[in-house]
Parts: sequence; structure tokens; C-alpha cells
Amino acid sequence: METNNPPSKFAQATGAAPAAAPAPSARIDQFKEDIAGLEVKTPADANERWFLIGGIALMVIGLLVIFGGYWGASGTPYVAEQIPYLLSGGLLGLGLIVAGGALFVRYSLSRYLRFWLIREIYEQRAQTDRVVESLGNVETLLRAATRPRGTDQ
Repeated sequence: METNNPPSKFAQATGAAPAAAPAPSARIDQFKEDIAGLEVKTPADANERWFLIGGIALMVIGLLVIFGGYWGASGTPYVAEQIPYLLSGGLLGLGLIVAGGALFVRYSLSRYLRFWLIREIYEQRAQTDRVVESLGNVETLLRAATRPRGTDQ
């Protein structure tokens, strides 16, 4: 059964010919070619890795600063001498851990949201293809219903 599917807006804009429903692997390859044809510069992953490395490094340094503060405060029995260690070691270490955690979360969210956006585009394209195919089937049925009986066209 042959359907006359109108070309999608993307196919019209890029000059690509409309095609029947290709195999899933062919669709994925075509999707990759279409994305490459958009010539959108992707962000370099190496630059984003600095957020991951910096976040982990700040969290480790924060833990070391807290341990250093504890080590210094444990050496004296006087509370007045322990407070500077608490302030410098504990609060500074906690601040470094929070900053490192924020950098790590930023890195993780950017990776996840990039994947989510690409997946959303792929699913939207698949849904559009299904709608176009359904409209083509409806058009074929309407043509068959409006065709005068007794003609072979």
C-alpha cells in the first residue's frame, strides 16, 4: 500500500526528499546526519570536565581542611584555643565542600540535560513521523471514499 506523505517542514527546509518509514537503524543514522547538517557547534567536553575535577578537588580539600582543624583543636584542652580551629578549619572546609558539591552538580546536570534534550528531539521527530504517516493514511482513505464507484483509479 503506497501513501503519498507530504514532506515534513524539516525535509522542506533542508531539501531532503520524504521517505517511507525506514528501519530504526537507518532512522538513527539519518537523525545523526540531520543533526550534523545543522552545523551546531557542540560544547567541548574537556572544558566541562574541569567542573567535575574542580568539584571533586574542592570537596577533598574541604575534608582535609576540616581534618586539619580537628587535628589542631584536639591538641589543646582550652575552648578559647579551639574556637579559631573551628572557625578556620570547620567553616572553611564546609564552604569548600559546598562549593565543590555545587560544581559537581552543575557538571552532572549539564550532562543529563544535554542527553535529555537530544532524546526529546529524537522522540519528537518519531512522533511527527507517526502523525505524518497517519495523515497520509487518512488522506488515502478519504480519496478512496470520495472516488466514484465502478472506476479503477
